[in-house]
Amino acid sequence: MSEEESETVVEDISDDNQEIVPVAGIGTLVFSKWDATEVTCNDPGIAPYINLTTIGIPLSGGRHANQWFGKQRLSLIERFTNGLMRRGPNSGKKSSTVSALRDALDIINERTGENPLQTLVDAVVNSAPCEGITRIRFGANSQPKAAEVSPSRRVDIAVRNLTTGATGATVKSKRTLTQCIVNEVMKAAEGDVSSFAVAKREETERIAASAR
Repeated sequence: MSEEESETVVEDISDDNQEIVPVAGIGTLVFSKWDATEVTCNDPGIAPYINLTTIGIPLSGGRHANQWFGKQRLSLIERFTNGLMRRGPNSGKKSSTVSALRDALDIINERTGENPLQTLVDAVVNSAPCEGITRIRFGANSQPKAAEVSPSRRVDIAVRNLTTGATGATVKSKRTLTQCIVNEVMKAAEGDVSSFAVAKREETERIAASAR
């Protein structure tokens, strides 16, 4: 190494304000294709709870399972794939659900021409209910009462309803899991009531409004 090169290295290390450029494919590109830094969340309430950073395959091994609010540090992609294999024929098939979601993101990109991660985040925002129902007991009587849903639970409910709608659409149907993911996510991103997740959100908020 020449003297000039060594001087530049020393200057770069000593500069505390130097911007650190992330390595492509590690923490920035989901499935080594989609840039997560371009994605924005229109709902500031759940924005801190949507994490898109991932390293290679979205598989953390459950290291956040026994930590308080550990799901905040879990990638949304992994949470989505975990929801897809919750029950039914895809139960326990991690590689199959990851492949199905990866192919679904490719199809969404072909249809919309945009970053499919943005479509997925929009689907989560439109599927996250703001109000829910709780039960208050007065002696032997209990009555429903409207209550605000915490941001973390809003994301949980949205992901669960999206995955439930996608896996449920494959029952007694010739459509594959990938096609059902595409239909559910795109409809939810547009706020279409025919989406299972959006319909569940409106139903929950309607019941909460009647119990307010």
